[in-house]
Amino acid sequence: MMVDSNGGQENNEREDDVIVINKFNTELPKKYRVLLHNDDYTTMEFVVAVLQKIFHKTLQESQDIMINVHRKGVGICGIYTYEIAETKVIQVRRYAKEHGFPLKCTCEPE
Repeated sequence: MMVDSNGGQENNEREDDVIVINKFNTELPKKYRVLLHNDDYTTMEFVVAVLQKIFHKTLQESQDIMINVHRKGVGICGIYTYEIAETKVIQVRRYAKEHGFPLKCTCEPE
């Protein structure tokens, strides 16, 4: 070790400042809305069950979304990255088909 002019100690190993240049501009992934569409055959109870099972909504949240689907013709189930949104759409369609309902589920860019 060496003593500097101010009386402090100085290490022989010197740490230089490092400048990091980020050559890549990273962007957040685009988000997609997952939508349920109203039809004349799917029951309100089934829509609530789908929202709870696939989208992990509470009973109250599920009922609120179901009312939007019923009154406005469409309801937003959630907003996700593309891969997750597509997976949710596939899960809803498969679950509805297994239970004999024509429930339509789509996703669109936010």
